[in-house]
Amino acid sequence: MLVAVGPKSGTPDFTEYKPPVLPVLGADATLGAARTATLGDTSDAFPITPALNQLPAGEYTVQAILATNRDINLPDAPGNYCSAVMKVKLDPAAGAVVPLTLDRTFAEPKSKDTATHRFLSLPSKRLSDFYGRPMAYRVGVVLPPNFEKEPDKRYGLIVDVGGFGTRYTAARQMQPDARFVQVVPDGAGPFGDPYQVNSANNGPCGDALVTEVIPYLEKAFRCGGAGKRFTCGASTGGWVSLALQVFYPDVFNGCWSQCPDSLSFERFELIDIYTDRNAFVNRYGFERPSTRTLDGDIISTVRHEAQLDRVLGKGGRWELGGRDWASWNAVYGPRGTDGLPVPLWDGKTGEINKTVLEHWKKYDLTKYVVANWKTLGPKLAGGKVNVWVGDADDYFLNAGVHKFKAAVGLLREPTFDGRILIELRGTHRSGGWTRRERLDAMAARGGL
Repeated sequence: MLVAVGPKSGTPDFTEYKPPVLPVLGADATLGAARTATLGDTSDAFPITPALNQLPAGEYTVQAILATNRDINLPDAPGNYCSAVMKVKLDPAAGAVVPLTLDRTFAEPKSKDTATHRFLSLPSKRLSDFYGRPMAYRVGVVLPPNFEKEPDKRYGLIVDVGGFGTRYTAARQMQPDARFVQVVPDGAGPFGDPYQVNSANNGPCGDALVTEVIPYLEKAFRCGGAGKRFTCGASTGGWVSLALQVFYPDVFNGCWSQCPDSLSFERFELIDIYTDRNAFVNRYGFERPSTRTLDGDIISTVRHEAQLDRVLGKGGRWELGGRDWASWNAVYGPRGTDGLPVPLWDGKTGEINKTVLEHWKKYDLTKYVVANWKTLGPKLAGGKVNVWVGDADDYFLNAGVHKFKAAVGLLREPTFDGRILIELRGTHRSGGWTRRERLDAMAARGGL
């Protein structure tokens, strides 16, 4: 059960936020005969302050949500119950009860197919076998403008991965290109964004993409084939595009990764998961920052962000909250005996659980590339790897790229020949290659 209180009407967006924010309350709901649940001053709340009873008196916008969708961990997931958005006057000093009725549900976002844009839900045997129930892999597909008029022409294939939580329906915003079929995977899953790779908690997402989805798309839309498949993306998509390239080096012929999530877990944002003892407090005893302004002012801390995941997560477990930290934990971490992700750190204290680190190392792309360079190096030769980040990245992601660049710069036989660009005072998504530059470079590599 979740209640969002905010200054505007509409469904709350928990993927991006800038403090100050107004409270979000969370609790597990057991709807018995009375079919009611109560949230108040004792409920888990975000932010840590101000508490609900410290709100200034005034008019607020309130909505209740009951999360029931077990396949998509989003507040507005299809089938989740919700109340109407209401404007109410709250005065903590006077006390009041605001009744909210869960009398409606969120609908599946619909995007109508057009001549150039298709929205597919493809049954996946691999994912269905993992979950023990029918599962599908959702993709948005953007076709070349003359696809129907040129039945004999073949095209390149681009897996274009959006930022954190980007739904496959976002493909409707992409412009067609005459040389490529562009594919947008869905960034929603049972534990948050599944990051399109195999994992202990999300299942074989990478293998499903490579062995089920891509063969289907290539047959249906006359695209791809050896040397004509590419990946790109920014932020979450930056990490995924590089991960797909290095985990499946024979499948893809180049990646363009911009402002990628942490490429080294020696800098998981600013956490060194291998040597640091605590995620919330750094080795100097200060709260660890998580986001910043261009000039270095701190916007939020790891503790602050993890608290929102605790509020959203079942049982107050941050690792089930569905946002970025929880999603990373599910992708990179092991599965517990209860069938749920094992948390990297204690949700209340921030103490790091060192027993999970061997499993996490599989997804540390710096360690993975270095450890597998003898076989991986020849397959990445010829400039397949392209990475850009701003050195003032909002989420400190430049730190991981620096680690990656230093490590691959030492590789020999063959020497690493990819491009790693670090832009002075560049912020998150503020630079890098333009869409046209990426498409032209892919077309040149693929002979298109």
